[in-house]
Amino acid sequence: MSETIDLDDGVYTAVVDTIEDGFATVFFERDGSEVGHAVLEEATVPDAARQDTIFAVEIESGSITDWESDADTTESRQDAAQSRFDRLSSRPPSDEES
Repeated sequence: MSETIDLDDGVYTAVVDTIEDGFATVFFERDGSEVGHAVLEEATVPDAARQDTIFAVEIESGSITDWESDADTTESRQDAAQSRFDRLSSRPPSDEES
């Protein structure tokens, strides 16, 4: 399977959303906004990819020509997501505890 990515040539932020059954779902962002997604064969993504990994990718003629891991952005997004989860999962104090 050769997936053509329907995006203009250029550099994008790519977020590996899920990897299952031999396929990776990847979302593409530019300037902080989602601009597209693709389902790719797992073998086409770098070995370092896992769920929620962030990459800078270069797209040329509908294909990804370069994957560069962005560890800092991956970590900061994971920390922000964990922080949101922690806030949402904590029970508000009852009237007796206030």
